[in-house]
Amino acid sequence: MIDATPMQAYYAARAREYDQVYLKPERQQDLRAIEQWLAPRFTARCVLEVACGTGYWTQFIAPTAAQVLALDSSTETIEIARTRVPSDKVQFLTGDAYALPQSTPRCDGAFAGFWFSHVPRARWREFLLGLNAVLAPGAAVVLLDNRYVPGSSSPISEHDLQGNSYQTRALLDGTQHRLLKNFPSELELLGLLHGLGLQGRYSAWPYYWALEYAVTQP
Repeated sequence: MIDATPMQAYYAARAREYDQVYLKPERQQDLRAIEQWLAPRFTARCVLEVACGTGYWTQFIAPTAAQVLALDSSTETIEIARTRVPSDKVQFLTGDAYALPQSTPRCDGAFAGFWFSHVPRARWREFLLGLNAVLAPGAAVVLLDNRYVPGSSSPISEHDLQGNSYQTRALLDGTQHRLLKNFPSELELLGLLHGLGLQGRYSAWPYYWALEYAVTQP
């Protein structure tokens, strides 16, 4: 198992500068398209958002959703997220993506933005099983993440024996952090769903990918 503590420390330290990644000029067209694409998928649903970070995506989901339960392991990013969205629509929780809370009634939607790439390959199945277990049958799930684009993405610095890839990232304070960052293919993602008895839809933009599926009756 890969220790998540260095990742939590990285995102806590990066909280105040995290949103700079959304200012990259070459990604603006993709971001505007995805912002419009995402919200209708959760209209009138109770949405569990995993790894909500600074709430960048929460702000687009919340207006059309019935309710959002937004979870992150970093109190530093949640503090920023609270300033972005109306408190009457969003409940923020500090927690573990591998031990997700269950709402009553169960949420019928889930979103994980830029989290799945940080899940070790050996835990892909575990994460999705844990996510599906706390959702209502028929829940709409969307995973959104980065494609690897040379010149825009941080270079991959190493691979481990399990096939995970890593990046070395520098923060404005000069500290450097080794971060697990995987870039699964469409075939890998759809194959993962197939192995869980699920059917999904893969969408891609030049800099991002999304995977959609519905939770089936257990």
